[in-house]
Amino acid sequence: MRILGLIPARGGSKGIPKKNIKLLGKMPLIEYTLHSAKDSKLLTEIVVSTDDEEIAIAAEITGFKPPFIRPAEFSQDTSTSLEVVQHAVAFFESQHIFFDAVCLLQPTTPFREKGSVDIAIQKFIDTNADCLISVLQIPHEFNPHWAFEESENGLLKIATGEEQIISRRQDLPKAFHRDGSIYITKTSVIKNGSLYGKSIAYLESNPQYHVNIDTMKDWETAERLLTQINL
Repeated sequence: MRILGLIPARGGSKGIPKKNIKLLGKMPLIEYTLHSAKDSKLLTEIVVSTDDEEIAIAAEITGFKPPFIRPAEFSQDTSTSLEVVQHAVAFFESQHIFFDAVCLLQPTTPFREKGSVDIAIQKFIDTNADCLISVLQIPHEFNPHWAFEESENGLLKIATGEEQIISRRQDLPKAFHRDGSIYITKTSVIKNGSLYGKSIAYLESNPQYHVNIDTMKDWETAERLLTQINL
């Protein structure tokens, strides 16, 4: 299976200026994800999608010269990951280069266990799902079976639609949330306007590695994690 490893890195970060090339420890933030991609044996090609010349230069220094500069229309605050992925797929297909799937690796979740990208890809292939996402388990106190929504009469109803609440923690089914680290999607699904499709496989991540960097508080968390994990 031909799989494109795509690393999106926009230049216009507001919460942390120049976030993707800011030094985290001894490396620019984007390099952690580049190293995870480079370690993969199942990615056919690895590409950085950026609208920023400085990020493009940083990627080139690491050995990943971007084949294009992403157009401004796909690099706004309101631009979606789907639009970024669709642009990359369209670019390569215009060059008569085709991929069966795209593996999206976001620099803002820089820490991944060694080998996790290929474990995710292999599971994606084995399940033949439309997509695979990396996830973390939701703590029981936030499980959707214990969550409530406001009903039309101003009272509360169980968010899952059940009539009776599950009373024992031990009886709660596992629930997960996306951790933002790995998304793998069939190209056919992407072309149809979705990153998920109808069938979603998953890989449960190691929570010890998790941080999703959006604010300076997140950055400080990443700096602390860097001293605790073996990368």
